Amino acid sequence: MKSAIIVLFLLAGPCAALHAAIVGTNVPARSLTVERIATLPAKEQPAWREYLARSQKQKQADQDALRSELKALGLSQPIVPPTGRSADDLALDRPAPWYGGKGALRQADIIVSFQTPAGGWSKNLNMTTQPRAPGEAFATDNNNRFPSPGDFDQAADPHWHYVGTFDNDATITQMRFLAKVVTASHTRKSPYRTAFLRGLDYSLNAQYPNGGWPQVWPLEGGYHDTITLNDDAMLHVLDLMHDVAQGSPDFAWVPSGQRARAALSFHNGLLCLLAAQIQKADGRRTVWCQQHDALTLEPTSGRNYELPSATSSESASVVLFLMQLPHPNSNIVAAIRSAVAWFEQTKIMGQSFKKTDGAGRQLLAAPGSGPIWARYYDLGTDRPIFGDRDQTIHDDVNELSLERRNGYGWFRDTPKRVLARYPLWLQANAH
Repeated sequence: MKSAIIVLFLLAGPCAALHAAIVGTNVPARSLTVERIATLPAKEQPAWREYLARSQKQKQADQDALRSELKALGLSQPIVPPTGRSADDLALDRPAPWYGGKGALRQADIIVSFQTPAGGWSKNLNMTTQPRAPGEAFATDNNNRFPSPGDFDQAADPHWHYVGTFDNDATITQMRFLAKVVTASHTRKSPYRTAFLRGLDYSLNAQYPNGGWPQVWPLEGGYHDTITLNDDAMLHVLDLMHDVAQGSPDFAWVPSGQRARAALSFHNGLLCLLAAQIQKADGRRTVWCQQHDALTLEPTSGRNYELPSATSSESASVVLFLMQLPHPNSNIVAAIRSAVAWFEQTKIMGQSFKKTDGAGRQLLAAPGSGPIWARYYDLGTDRPIFGDRDQTIHDDVNELSLERRNGYGWFRDTPKRVLARYPLWLQANAH
């Protein structure tokens, strides 16, 4: 499999790992375009062309709806709504009767007001104080706080950014909250029911022909078009589709036709997830990347410092998701076994990534500690790699700029949960 990273350690000798270096340069992910679709086999092209056209039409409709509001109000620019952590503010763990009370209904009203014409929600919105007012944008200011020339995270339109997204738990959290309100209020005809079903249509419309989901829909371009496992975005959609299809308690009221569509969506999404598992040149499967190209499923970049690589934390979430599926088939079992073997191979013992006096966080010797895993591993060598805002790729986290070294989770221990659960899972599912 070709990597978007300049080949690492090409000239490495036995002592190369002792000398930290810039070992590559990250390159941006590719958008989904008509030109790229034209490179697919002829029989695959119609579905992708229809998808792209539908996305573009919906984006235009969303923008036209806001322009119409602005024109009616005599405004030249939309009002920026208040920021917040919308997904964190919407509690999904209250006792069931609470969702039929005044507090939950008020939050549900705010949620409905911020739903985009397409049916999704943006991220980082304050959904606790007041409903969206006419003329307010559907999204707050989600632009990069550290802009630079050639920034992968630079919005094509800074005024239209993350308008409808699965990032930061957006859309799926709002839908789960609304489903609880509908269930608790015992009503089948309400704005909450309508908004949930619109959100379900949004999630189904956003799904790629190959079963994956982009980070943003309608499509925005750049890494937002990639099939996104970062922050478990695709897993959250799959979880929702599974619960809807099964008629779980919060979704027992969903009409049978929509439940059948959710079941098919889940099936296709699971196939895509398994197909995206990274495969070595010798055929061995390993884990997943944070982002996979929409058309090729190859690992690709996200932000400047998010690398085409084998990733530990997101991959652990994928395996934990696969482990909880009942009656796993042989493909799921093989995917889990391959990933567990990779986690065992790449774990780091006797080191800790921690704060130091005046030098920020550093990876230091810590006898007896571990295991931990690097966030990213080179696709060819399985050695840890680290990215900086200037798109450079390093083999030593201590070489990163202080801002990036302190501002990102370069080491995680999420795979520990996989390794702890694996023996019991294997005993129950050995084929």
